[in-house]
Amino acid sequence: MKCRFCSEPVSLPFVDLVNAPPSNSFLTTEQLNEPEVYYPLSVYVCEKCWLVQVDEYKKSNEIFDQDYAYFSSFSSSWLAHSKAYVEMVTDRLKLDNNSFVVEVASNDGYLLQNFVKMDIPCLGIEPTAGTAAAAREKGIETEEKFWGVDTAKKLVMQRGQCDLMLGNNVLAHVPDINDFIEGFALALKPTGTLTFEFPHLLNLINFNQFDTIYHEHFSYLSLTAVRKIFAAHKLTIYDVEEVPTHGGSLRIFIRHEGNTNLPVETSVDNLENREIDAGLRESSGYLGIQQNTDHIRMEALDFLNEQKRNDLKVIAYGAAAKGNTFLNYCGIKGTDLIEYAVDGSHHKQGMYLPGSHIPIVSEEKIRESKPDFIIILPWNLREEIESQLSYISEWGGRFVTFIPELKISNSSI
Repeated sequence: MKCRFCSEPVSLPFVDLVNAPPSNSFLTTEQLNEPEVYYPLSVYVCEKCWLVQVDEYKKSNEIFDQDYAYFSSFSSSWLAHSKAYVEMVTDRLKLDNNSFVVEVASNDGYLLQNFVKMDIPCLGIEPTAGTAAAAREKGIETEEKFWGVDTAKKLVMQRGQCDLMLGNNVLAHVPDINDFIEGFALALKPTGTLTFEFPHLLNLINFNQFDTIYHEHFSYLSLTAVRKIFAAHKLTIYDVEEVPTHGGSLRIFIRHEGNTNLPVETSVDNLENREIDAGLRESSGYLGIQQNTDHIRMEALDFLNEQKRNDLKVIAYGAAAKGNTFLNYCGIKGTDLIEYAVDGSHHKQGMYLPGSHIPIVSEEKIRESKPDFIIILPWNLREEIESQLSYISEWGGRFVTFIPELKISNSSI
């Protein structure tokens, strides 16, 4: 395996989750009787540029196809986060109706809808048909394409360069990271700004977030690695913020190398120095997560088997990709330990989780069956979900999360 950024041989193991089906490949009833393809899920570290990565076992155009079922607008906390970002960046960059904003991986228009309301011209670039159609229904101009140099050249020729370009939780999803970043370098105005948000590798390590590893995520990102990647394309990270989404993410601000009107803030070196202190420029800094991962798996299975022995009802909430990684690594199959999974997205209801084949149902099922325990699979939304489902206290129901460690709680209310 060669590094997707610097092309050096990659051999330092990070964590081995053995194999799993793609985490967003939900199944229909008919597909339950068909063969299911599993792909290796082993993660390695490049010891030259420190990019943590998996190989492209399944091609990105096969993952992000017309059946892709992740719609961003089903999380109220994510919508609030996106709205706050738009308000902040509009003020910071002084955007107005003469500006041009492009979001890559714009999904269902969860973020761009805020620019539309402010009459700031914007465009979404989104490769998946279902989410692109949902965005257009909101009045958001959306092009159904993958991003890269070719798409960037066509955009510049047809619409000109951009004042602001952004990509939230997409940088990890890119197999050809150099083509992807070079596209931004071509499409950004000389005075423009890029922003990206992505889960911070340091939190994955510190808080045992192994379930954020799945085939859609080709890379696991530190500031140390992304600073090198952008610099190779004559782009400079000039500011960085830590944001709470997805278990702790980074928001980076980027400019062209020659745009010295935007000085590099002390936040950039300060955060990179924290990563250096944590050992992210040494091979030893990437050891130990396998042991922690295996401990969480054993703890989860002990808990589930104990509830089974006690004849207690356990369900899951959230048909999230991270949950599918978790369930598959734990080897959970069928409804013996977890009876069903609830999800708010009607795009997933009536389907089955990949690998485990647990059925996905609507929330109404919770009041009907009165489970004793609800496992919150998207643990990063724990507070939102506990508030939404606080009524389970009526019959003594409790919430469970397994990451970073086993936690049982009654309700946030």
